[in-house]
Amino acid sequence: MGTITTHEALRDLIGEAKPRTQQKIIDHVDEHARTLIAHSPFVLLATSAPDGSCDVSPRGDPAGSVLVLDDRTLVLADRPGNKLADSFRNIIDNPHAGLLFLVPGMNETLRINGRAKLLSDAPFFDSLVVQGKRPKLAVVIEVEELYMHCAKAFLRSSLWDPSTWPERSTLPTLGTILRDQLALATPADELDADLNERSLSQQY
Repeated sequence: MGTITTHEALRDLIGEAKPRTQQKIIDHVDEHARTLIAHSPFVLLATSAPDGSCDVSPRGDPAGSVLVLDDRTLVLADRPGNKLADSFRNIIDNPHAGLLFLVPGMNETLRINGRAKLLSDAPFFDSLVVQGKRPKLAVVIEVEELYMHCAKAFLRSSLWDPSTWPERSTLPTLGTILRDQLALATPADELDADLNERSLSQQY
């Protein structure tokens, strides 16, 4: 087993980042980042607990819903979910977070790392209203690092190419997965119908 346990061993294997790659990291939200954030309907929020355990949570809203308060501050509204609150519990205990913004059809992604905090109210909450619903909670990110991630991962995966997508009928439905994982007696189609109805009626 070729386990890598030191920084030196890692660098011996993969080499050093090029100076231009290191220089692309900035500490603020510039005009280009503002444009991408304004067009991104989907962002991944990464957090970790003090013991090192990690969590990545998908966040979706109409494009433009993430607020840029200033060159160093972003706001993500919370929407109704499963109430496990993994990300929020992590932020309370360890106020560091990473964001990955995706723009449909664009192969490059925007990465932001910084410090996070939770707010239950603020004057800008009125700007977080979607479909008439005002969030009860928001994540505020103080930007420390911001940089563009190149297109290689998306090109290798052909993520935006519909010809590479699997037929949805060949994959299990969420109802089927929950039925089997939880050993439920309820038929999968009934679970799917209930899940779909709740998703449509309780988005916000």
